[in-house]
Amino acid sequence: MSAAPVAPPLDPEVPRAPLSEGHRLLDTFIAPSKTFTDIRHNASWWAPWLLISLSSVLFIYTIGRQITFDQVTKNQIAHSKRADQFDKLPADQQEKQIQLSGKIIRFFGYGSPVLILVYFLITAVTLWGTFKIAGAETTFKQAYAITMYASLPGLVGALLGIISMFAGVNPEGFDINNPVGTNLAYYLDPETTGKFIRGMASSIDLITFWSIALLVIGFTCTSKVKRSTAIVIVVGWFLFYKLLTSALGSFS
Repeated sequence: MSAAPVAPPLDPEVPRAPLSEGHRLLDTFIAPSKTFTDIRHNASWWAPWLLISLSSVLFIYTIGRQITFDQVTKNQIAHSKRADQFDKLPADQQEKQIQLSGKIIRFFGYGSPVLILVYFLITAVTLWGTFKIAGAETTFKQAYAITMYASLPGLVGALLGIISMFAGVNPEGFDINNPVGTNLAYYLDPETTGKFIRGMASSIDLITFWSIALLVIGFTCTSKVKRSTAIVIVVGWFLFYKLLTSALGSFS
């Protein structure tokens, strides 16, 4: 009696058809594991960078049109520790400082596509190095692509900010660092709440949680580390970043 044929074992690494950039962008929102699995074979990152850069420039343009950079500067001074000192300056010196600060905000705002590359470079190096210590197989290029794609939820925040400005948000109450109410800090009174508390409260943010989840999924898909390990690394660095920036912000 002949033996029954044995089915060949399933290969977990069966090649898949590569995704187009459009599919990867869409899948980041509806099926992120597909995007990040595809990054293992193609670690390009230019598509999300272009979208994020475009949304950033449009956001800055809207600020200049609906709020004005001078008003943004006035708002920042009003909630800083140098507000009393600024009020004592002659009117002409106040105007010069406001115009100078407004030009700086405009310059860095429209230069955000370059700044985004640098910011994500630092983020990717930090996460990649930590995951390598944890035994991950992810390459730096893959880590950079993961960081870019995981930041795509920021498009939602930029869109909400643009809509709110065109809808008639109060220019005197506009905070360029926290323009929409997706986080707890947005609802705290800056006059009665300390900057450190508001800085930490800003970490309780729906869009930030979305990006953190994408980072965890991304590194889990590409590095083959446990999801629990990815959560500890990503959340740990995020909390460290928020503690540091909130502490530094409390001195301004």
